[in-house]
Amino acid sequence: MNEQAGFTHFDSSGNARMVDVSAKNETVRRATAAGRITMSAQAYTMVRAGSIKKGDVLGVARIAGIMAAKKVDQLIPLCHPLAITGIDILFDFVDEEKSIEVKATAGITGKTGVEMEALTAVSVAALTIYDMCKAVDKTMVISDIRLLRKSGGKSGEFVRK
Repeated sequence: MNEQAGFTHFDSSGNARMVDVSAKNETVRRATAAGRITMSAQAYTMVRAGSIKKGDVLGVARIAGIMAAKKVDQLIPLCHPLAITGIDILFDFVDEEKSIEVKATAGITGKTGVEMEALTAVSVAALTIYDMCKAVDKTMVISDIRLLRKSGGKSGEFVRK
């Protein structure tokens, strides 16, 4: 497994390495990720009504997701530290499934992409919802965390079908 085989985080001897991006051009890059948390009807109703005792579940989850996106390099060993230029986190209630869809879009002008930042923001926002609601429902399920789209950089645009 080496760079020639398409695995850029390994050197020719198979050792893990941080990719050198110094020769890459800075471009505007954006990535959008999504995931969901499914819960009991009781927990779902309480989140919608704002009656979870710990407070504003989605407000706290939004801040947690933003904070997590800014610290990806401290969580995932070979990620570069990035100066994110913006991140938006949105929540959509899906009544028929008693779930909340979490969507994060991160942006940067830089030499490497922000996919991991968007994915991490979604993950931590969903984990925060779990943490704030676990007194009501310990059976919640976090699922379907995925990259929806990314743009910028040498590899161009990706859009999930």
